[in-house]
Amino acid sequence: MEDIEGKVVAITGASSGMGKAIAIELTKKGAKVVLGARRAEKLQQLVEEIESKGGDAAFAQIDIKNKADLVTLVNTAVEQYGKLDVIINNAGVSQLSRIDELDIDGWEEMIDINLKGVLYGMAAAIPIFKQQQSGHIINIISTSGIKIVPMQGVYAGTKNAIRTIAEAFRQESDGSIRITGISPGFVKTDFASNIKNEEMKTVIQNGMEQMAINPIAIANAVIYAVSQPADVEIGDIVIRPSKQN
Repeated sequence: MEDIEGKVVAITGASSGMGKAIAIELTKKGAKVVLGARRAEKLQQLVEEIESKGGDAAFAQIDIKNKADLVTLVNTAVEQYGKLDVIINNAGVSQLSRIDELDIDGWEEMIDINLKGVLYGMAAAIPIFKQQQSGHIINIISTSGIKIVPMQGVYAGTKNAIRTIAEAFRQESDGSIRITGISPGFVKTDFASNIKNEEMKTVIQNGMEQMAINPIAIANAVIYAVSQPADVEIGDIVIRPSKQN
């Protein structure tokens, strides 16, 4: 594996959970990170935490529902560090309910963030990657969609849409831009806090308490994918607790 020291990595959803863990672990390996999320105070705190340990970080306050904000994120990387090596589309949201409950607001939120937000991240980074003739897209997906279950239909649909889009992009690419999908199962984060359906929120929180793995496991997968030589592409990584069905 190659050294990732000096690589510039932009991360969405970086203020907490998996995004935060990915940022911290990457900087331990010498990467420079540009953090994107809505909560500026959390991003500022994380930048200070990373810098206090000798790491290098910057941030941009963004909402991934706005495509211009993703351009701001990647431009921050280029302005601050002169290049962009990797974009990690990590931000995601889940609203779990039966389809016939018609939570259309929840559907639209998931489509806007999990699907359009990832596309906006790709669209912001690809022109820079083409200019550099190198780059790496990492999409944090989910084990939802690999195993289809009730209550997760639309959520899994948004995640599987990203799988499909990524595979088409991989086939279209000449190899200078690599693309990797990482699908976590239960991970210890505050992910469930946004779920409106109280019954499903309880189910997910109980699952997290009983089996969830440390988000560092996801960060380690990112490091593995990013540290491969330029002619090696890691396609899909599934990471779940060993006792998750």
